[in-house]
Amino acid sequence: MAWEHFAHGADIGVRGIGASRGEAFEEAALALTAVITDPGRVAAETVIDLRCEAPDDELLLADWLNALIYEMATRDMLFRRFAVSLRDHALEARAWGEPVDRERHRPAVEVKGATYTALSVVRRGDGMWVAQCVVDV
Repeated sequence: MAWEHFAHGADIGVRGIGASRGEAFEEAALALTAVITDPGRVAAETVIDLRCEAPDDELLLADWLNALIYEMATRDMLFRRFAVSLRDHALEARAWGEPVDRERHRPAVEVKGATYTALSVVRRGDGMWVAQCVVDV
C-alpha cells in the first residue's frame, strides 16, 4: 500500500494505492492527512466510526474523504490510521487520530473539500487499485 500527492493548479491531488479498493481508500485518506501534516506526528488515540453510501466508487471516494474532512473540522482532529470495509458502494470505516496540537502537528493548510476533479477509482493492470481526486485547499 502507498499514498502520494499529485500537483493540480492551486489545489493538490491525493492518491491511494492498495491491493484492494478498501486499501486504496485507506491510503487516499492517509494522503489527505499528509496534505495537512506529517501523519507520523499524529497519534492513533481516539477512534470514530464512519459510514458512506454512493451510486459508484468514484462518488463514494469523494464522500469518504469529505466525511473525514467534516470530522476533522468539527472535532478539531487529525487522523493517522484507517480501516475501510467496502460492500458494493457502501463504506464502513474506522478512523484513529487525536485532537490537533498546533505546535506539534504544525498544520500546513486547511482542506476545504474533496472535488470531482481527477476523481477516479480503477484497478490497474498489475491488480493494484488506485483511488484519487483533487482536494480544495
